[in-house]
Amino acid sequence: MSKSQIMFIGLDDTDSKKGGCTTYLAAVLIGKLERFKVKFIDYPSLIRLNPNVPWKTRGNGALCLRFRYSPESEAEIKKTAIALWQQHSAINEKGTDPGIVFYKNPEIPTELVAFSKKTETAIVTLKEAMALVKKIGAEAFGFNSKRGIIGALAAIGETLKGDFTYELIAYRTPENLGSKRSVDVDSIFRMDEATLPYTFNNVDTEKGRVIITPRGPDPILFGIRGETPEIVKKAFELVEPLEPVERWVIFRSNQGTDAHLKPVKALSLIEPYTSVIAKGIVSQNPRIIPLRHVIFSITDGSAQVDCAAYEPTGNLRKITRDLVFGDTVEVYGAVHKPTSAKPLTINLEKLDVINLATKILLENPLCPNCGKRLKSMGKNQGFRCEKCGSQYPDIKKKESIVQRMLQTGLYVTSIRSQRHLTKPLRRYGQEKSDGANQPLIREWHYP
Repeated sequence: MSKSQIMFIGLDDTDSKKGGCTTYLAAVLIGKLERFKVKFIDYPSLIRLNPNVPWKTRGNGALCLRFRYSPESEAEIKKTAIALWQQHSAINEKGTDPGIVFYKNPEIPTELVAFSKKTETAIVTLKEAMALVKKIGAEAFGFNSKRGIIGALAAIGETLKGDFTYELIAYRTPENLGSKRSVDVDSIFRMDEATLPYTFNNVDTEKGRVIITPRGPDPILFGIRGETPEIVKKAFELVEPLEPVERWVIFRSNQGTDAHLKPVKALSLIEPYTSVIAKGIVSQNPRIIPLRHVIFSITDGSAQVDCAAYEPTGNLRKITRDLVFGDTVEVYGAVHKPTSAKPLTINLEKLDVINLATKILLENPLCPNCGKRLKSMGKNQGFRCEKCGSQYPDIKKKESIVQRMLQTGLYVTSIRSQRHLTKPLRRYGQEKSDGANQPLIREWHYP
């Protein structure tokens, strides 16, 4: 037998708003590839790309399988992968543009790594992707606009050398697709308690709601995210599904790492469809708009930008209401393009309150004669007392410092409104820095 080689298979955009799931395609493909006696060198990658891409289907996730194989099997491996990719791609649905990429060089080029990072934070064109495919000697196939090639290539290039997490995803049997998911809710809350802080975003304690079970028509029954393969598998064993589980797989991922957020040096440099970290001083006090959303503005001298905390952000929205003119903050969030109805806006995911300004309360003074609160006689005309009739043309409003209830520190949007890439508070202090993936545990998928 010839010496084994390494292959990477990238997959993206096979699903539609009506159903399907690219992670499910990867899960099925794993079983198909094992027939060729491949040896997986890492967990399959689940890479979330820029969440602000306007043409994304749902979570904007791309997949990559990495394995050793015998060169004699190469043609059959590719044939099997393409056939399965075609079978699971919703090519007749609007907005579904599947892509599949094969790459065989064991070394990931630096330009491919840079390309992948760009797909997490910005808009990338198919022209850029195809030029890179040609340059590195990869093979790419696509349907419709073929835009899925971008994500498929990016999934190969994201080697997760920095921070990363894991997710175990369990899938439903075909006969249950489209029906309400059936999982024992109490077991999920017990699992969350038993595995904290090493799993995250299982439940929304504020609303008493389960987060791990999606609501769409896709085949996922539930997904558990955590710090290690062992902990997500332990968590999986603690959950009690009330319907059959067809299969499950552990993925390695950039979820919960803030990979989409990019620091900007000045507010004038922020662009739509990106997610930024920007520092500024509150220049307009918070104002509440219909549906209880909160808007405030910040400036850094280069520009003034609106920031929005929408109602689903929960406690984050309440915190922003307590900001005042002069507070120094760092905002984290997606940049919404300007429209005729509203200017360029940062939709908040996090808020770091760095420094609190002094809040001054101006009050009408008390009457020196009778002690009743005075009434203004008009701008710069002083005050008069309605009780005793005294007038005081030279008295000014009384200034008093208001004790601020708001405290400095980092505030994160509610779990129910967090994006796949948003790093939750539970993960702070658990970030990985060496990027070294551990050997695969003995049972990391079923069947």
